[in-house]
Amino acid sequence: MTVLGGAVIGPLAGHAQQAERMRRVGVLLPFREETAQTYVRAFTQALGGFGWVEGKNIWIDFRFGAGNPALFKTCAAELVSKSPDAVLASTAAALMALRQQTHTIPIVFVIVADPVGLGVVQSLARPGGNITGFSSWDAAIIGKQLQLLKEVAPSVTRVGAIFNPDTIFAPDLNREIEAASSLGVMLKLAPVHDDAEIEQAISALAHEPEGGLICLPDPFNVTHINSIITVVDRHRLPSIGFVEFSRAGGLMSYWYDPVELHGRAASYIDRILNGANPADLPVQQPTKYSLIINLKTAKAIGLTVPPRMLDLADEVIE
Repeated sequence: MTVLGGAVIGPLAGHAQQAERMRRVGVLLPFREETAQTYVRAFTQALGGFGWVEGKNIWIDFRFGAGNPALFKTCAAELVSKSPDAVLASTAAALMALRQQTHTIPIVFVIVADPVGLGVVQSLARPGGNITGFSSWDAAIIGKQLQLLKEVAPSVTRVGAIFNPDTIFAPDLNREIEAASSLGVMLKLAPVHDDAEIEQAISALAHEPEGGLICLPDPFNVTHINSIITVVDRHRLPSIGFVEFSRAGGLMSYWYDPVELHGRAASYIDRILNGANPADLPVQQPTKYSLIINLKTAKAIGLTVPPRMLDLADEVIE
């Protein structure tokens, strides 16, 4: 090291320049931009807690898939073209689109079911590649949702699980279809691709006796949630889904907080920006699921929620 005119040159000066280098992070969210702001805030605020301030020491490029499979691919290509230091992929649809674009840029995912089954990590403990993150649900959660739905609507015997096969990468549901029979329920998959098919699928279910609905956590379903709720309410179907579902007017939800999960993901982005290898960062799983009951919807469709269920609920919407 040499001191010349009060300025430090040599190894220490090089280290300071490296520390001040602007970093770049890409974020691919599955929702429309106007409906994704809570996720944006949770992620950027959490990054700020680690000292990463946009425009000061980091650039964050956001892209929004809006539940559109083609748009996911376009957005993923745009983000990778910017050569980011790391990318956040929200939902499996975003992850798979990014995975097609790069096998070297570190990717941290959230809201991805069964990442081992999808083949994106070798194991939860040691992912082994450029991908790690925070998994969401597995098929067993559907069984729990069915149990809760039967608690509130005991007469339900036929339940449709609505989803878009182009934007959801779900675990094998055959086990849950078989397990549903032990609850006296016939579980039927209801794939949809647009509002017309939503109308058709839910109406067909409603015309069968004692019907109910599970709204799977699918970017398409989140984007089209108002369309789904409108048809469900019109047919007075008991229903259960993810957090946004009950808050938008669905009967119930049993899920984790996806906004909080986006905040947690910032910890892995921070570690990667500080030199951690995603291959060595274990995949984390949700630690808490919340039960939300929309009492207003229950009354509208003629259901009386048992007091025990109200006691169990983390939130009751009246």
